[in-house]
Order: sequence, then C-alpha cells, then structure tokens
Amino acid sequence: RLGRTDSWALSQLTHQHQYTSEISSVIIMKTWGAIALKYGVILAVTTFSLISSLPQTSNSIDFSEDRDNEDSRYQAVIQELCRNRPANEYFRLSTESNCRDVVRCVPNDFVGGHTLAAVRCPTGLLFDLDGQVCDWANKVENCDKLTKPRVARPNFKTDEPVCQEGKLQCGDGECIDQILFCDKNIDCQDGSDEVACGVEEDPNAAPKCDLSQCVLPECFCSPDGTQVPGNLEITQVPQMITLTFNGAVNVDNINIYQDVFKEERLNPNGCQAKGTFFVSHKYTNYSAVQELHRKGHEIGVFSITNRDSPRYWSEGSYDDWLGEMAGARLITERFANITDSTIIGVRAPYLRVGGNTQFEMMSDQFFVYDSSIAAPLGRVPIWPYSLVFRMPHKCHGNAGSCPSRPHAIWEMPINELDRRDDPTFDERLSGCHLVSSCSNIYDKEQFARMIRHNFNRHYTTNRAPLSLSFDAAWLQVNKGFTRALVEWMVETLEEHNDVYFLTEIQVLEWIQKPTDINSLRDFQEWKEKCDVKGQPFCSLPNPCPLTTRELPGETLRLHTCVECPNNYPWILDPTGDGFSF
Repeated sequence: RLGRTDSWALSQLTHQHQYTSEISSVIIMKTWGAIALKYGVILAVTTFSLISSLPQTSNSIDFSEDRDNEDSRYQAVIQELCRNRPANEYFRLSTESNCRDVVRCVPNDFVGGHTLAAVRCPTGLLFDLDGQVCDWANKVENCDKLTKPRVARPNFKTDEPVCQEGKLQCGDGECIDQILFCDKNIDCQDGSDEVACGVEEDPNAAPKCDLSQCVLPECFCSPDGTQVPGNLEITQVPQMITLTFNGAVNVDNINIYQDVFKEERLNPNGCQAKGTFFVSHKYTNYSAVQELHRKGHEIGVFSITNRDSPRYWSEGSYDDWLGEMAGARLITERFANITDSTIIGVRAPYLRVGGNTQFEMMSDQFFVYDSSIAAPLGRVPIWPYSLVFRMPHKCHGNAGSCPSRPHAIWEMPINELDRRDDPTFDERLSGCHLVSSCSNIYDKEQFARMIRHNFNRHYTTNRAPLSLSFDAAWLQVNKGFTRALVEWMVETLEEHNDVYFLTEIQVLEWIQKPTDINSLRDFQEWKEKCDVKGQPFCSLPNPCPLTTRELPGETLRLHTCVECPNNYPWILDPTGDGFSF
C-alpha cells in the first residue's frame, strides 16, 4: 500500500487533474534507447518530462507567475513521490488503469530532482509490483496496489547506545528485547524487527565458526569453508563425487539410472558406484524406488507436490514444510517399503530454501542434512559444514532465505559449476547449480568438457565433494548426454584409484570419520550394500488407480509392491487411509 506521503502526493497530483488520463496529457514523452526483457518480450522504456500543466491555446509561451507556480507544485509532487524511493523501483500512478502501466523515478541531471520514466507491459502481461517484472496475467495479484510496501529498517548501528543492554532499536525509535528480532512475529510497531534478518544481519544469528567448539564427529566447520576435515594432506583425501537426481522416479527415467549405475561399475574399494535420488511424490513408481534402495542407492525427499511456485517454498510456513517433506518421507517409507530409517536428506524444489523455518522443521523431524544451498563459484570449492555455526559463504541464489540461526543440521552445499566451454579462453560466466541448468550446454562434447573441467577444479584444489545434480528429463531430451556421462565415469574410475561415486550419506560418513585413501578399502561405513545382486522384491507391482479429494477430477496410478491404499496419498492424507474435512 502507499504510505501517507505517497497518498498525499498522488492526491495532490490528481486534485489538479480530475482523471489520470489528464495527468498523462500534461507530460511529454521522449523515447530513450533502454529496453527490458521478460519472457523474451522487449519493452520500450519511455521517459516522461513534466513540461506544462495546461494545453497551449496559442503559439506563445506562458511565462506567467501562475504557470510557474503550477509547474513548481507538480515538481514538488514528483519529488515527494520519489523521496527515499530506490532508483530501480517501479510503481503505479493509478489502480484504475489496465495494470500494465508503471513508472519509476529517474534523476534529472539538468535541473536537479527527478522525472518519471514509464513502462507499459505488452498485451497479455501485467506488471507484478512484488517481482518488479511483467508477468502472465494469472500470476499477478497486486493490481489493486500502487507501490511496494515502504519497509522500515531497525537502527542497529548508532554512534551512541540508545537502548538498554539486551535491547535494540526499532526503526521508529522504540527499544525492544534483542531476542524478539527475526522471530517471525512483529513486535516493533513499524514491523522493522522482521526486516533485517539475513545471515549477516540477524542480531540473533548463529556465531561464526569456532574450531574449539566445533569438533568431529558431531560438528565440522572452517572459517572460509575450504578446509579439509581431519587436516589430512590433499593427496590422502579421496575425491568424492555425488550423482544426485531430482523429481519423480518412473518408466521415463529408470532406464537412464540403470545405464549410469551398471552393476560392474565399481569404486576403488570394490563396491558398486552409488547415487542419491531426491524423490517427489506425484507420478513416482514406488516399486522402482524400492529397487533403487535395495541396490544401495540413497533415497531423499524432494516434496509431495513439487509445487510450481518458488515463493511457496522460500516463504513457506512450518506446516507447509512439515507436510511437504515429512509427509513425503512417510509416503516413500510406506509405499517403497523402506524400513531402515535411511531417508534423512532434504532438497528443496527450485533450490528455494525456506530459511530458519525449514531447518527448524528438519531438526524437529530428525532429518540429518539438507542439500539445497548453492555455494557461489569460486577459486576453491566449499566442503560440507554443520549449521550449528554460521554458513561460511554468502547466501547465493536462494532468494535470501538461507538459515541465519544455529541448527543441528548438516549442509551438503551444491558448489556452482563453471560452465565455460573453454575456461582458459572464455570470459568469466556465472556458475550453474544443477548440471541440467547449464543453459549454454548444447551438445554432448560440450557436456563432457564441462564435467572434466569441474572435476579437475575440485581434484587439483582441496578435493571438496563434487556434486553433479540432474533433472533426469534433461538427460533424456539431450541425446547422447547419458552416454557421455557414463564414458566419463568409466574413464575417471580407470585413471584414478582415489575417486569414488557415492551417496550423500556416504560423504557425510567420511566427513565425520576422515580416513586416508590407503585405508578406504576397509572403511566399513562404505561397505554396506557393497555389491548387491539378485532380483527385485517384486516384478509385478500393484498399479493402483486412485483419487483424492485434494486433487478433484484426477485419477492417478500409484505403483507399489505393497497393498493399495484407499486414496491417492497427498498433503492432508499422506498414508492414503482417508480423512475427513
């Protein structure tokens, strides 16, 4: 909503001109060469300059005192609208328009103050004030608002103490207990206690790494995140590689997994190469998940709904995260018949971390680790760390929703991949979190070069675990990519006796008990389900056609080796036994 200042300024502007269309008539438009892109649509950006207030009735120029006063009033209104407003923030002059028109404040270097620059979204798109972009009409829910809320910030840094010990100052000068800041409840009258809550801002944030207090096997951290656990020599550290897959497991991708993890593909300790599968519920074949688990692969959770709304995840409530992740574990344990309590890992859809809320839920539900936080591309990659202490890198690519408080959870970070085709020549590019999100990789030769370069980047520096994360559909759509991945795996295992393809749990087990490469053949934590043979538990699963009142009109098949439930499992009914509203 508009603040008082904005409302007054707009009322003054509309008081002088009865309709908003008349306001536009007193503004002369000059097209600048700027453009904005959204969904591939180019928007022309037009700068408004307030020149006159009334239509000219002759060729003469009005130099009267009334005219000067009128211009001064309009300039004052514009300056009031632009006061303390970020230069790149767009806002509306009216909610009665078609929701396509917005303006922003532009400094006027000639006469001082500001002018207004306008954008009109293309037909079919509306302007989303929250996201500050043109978006599809069905996704924009703020056409009744004129501007983003003006956010008050607390006064943490003052020349002299202004509050009693143990208290901090709100934006309006009120002092409240420090512990009340960033607790998800508004305690300051202006709401400023819930504004500065990032990893580096939260006054109740986790402390920085303290090596005297963070001791293996319960805790591991280092000041910059690059230190090797156990202080082993680099040449004695195994290069661990995790192949992780996100989403549903079904007939569309099970052949890819079988190709990647052939029984004869062995690590240097004689055990089969393993991977981690973060499973989402809808369309998943749980008999296939049961078979992956039987062969020693790790099963994690990727949510029930895999909902197509990044804000749903980054702003989700405790109950949202509980239903999605604890519910997904319950469904998977029941219908994939996993009874050994090994589902302990979480990955958030879109890698949109849910801040402290997500990690509070994880701790309460006895999850052990998260693998959703991306570490920015740097010269040396980051090792996994405990969130008892502050994360050692900036909150990168997670909508600023990284956990700031201490949590008894391990973070298995996704080190960004260097996606340059020729790192020795190409200019520096931003990294990509998932292999399948590297948008500049078009052919299998590029793909193979990228994997080899990133492997060497880890292997020749501090040997932090290399996370190669995929959406299986990406491997399926890009022909030849699965074969390139397999050939690289075979080549790497043949050329190196210190490289292991492992699950996330196995990596964590090594971190908690660092062991040099000469002793890894007897490392018992990696011997479980070392070389699994035999037939699946069931070759003909039950293809249960089911419905649920949570998804009206849909009939979904649940493939499972156990008995069919009464209903299709979903958020409110994860067991499928039925529920009543």
